[in-house]
Amino acid sequence: MYAVIKAGGHQYRVAPGDELTVDFHQGKEGDKLTFDNVLMIGGDKTVVGSPLVKGAKVEAVIKQQTRDPKILVFKYKRRKNYKRTKGHKQPVTVVEVKGIKQ
Repeated sequence: MYAVIKAGGHQYRVAPGDELTVDFHQGKEGDKLTFDNVLMIGGDKTVVGSPLVKGAKVEAVIKQQTRDPKILVFKYKRRKNYKRTKGHKQPVTVVEVKGIKQ
């Protein structure tokens, strides 16, 4: 059984036992998260929502609060002696999917 969920503007295909990295969610390691925005549930019988599947939830546990690798932001204007470099690390949450409820 698998589900397609919407979390933080992205869509993910998840199954019980999967680990995925989503946008930052408040909480400590070991806390439970519930994703209510379930777009589709697949398996023996496929259920497609319009736009969401009513009553469906995906339960997950926070494994880690971390940050993505650094990206560099470089601004440059030719012939003007203007250069600026900045870095950014996006905070993310690593979760493990425990179950899908329909």
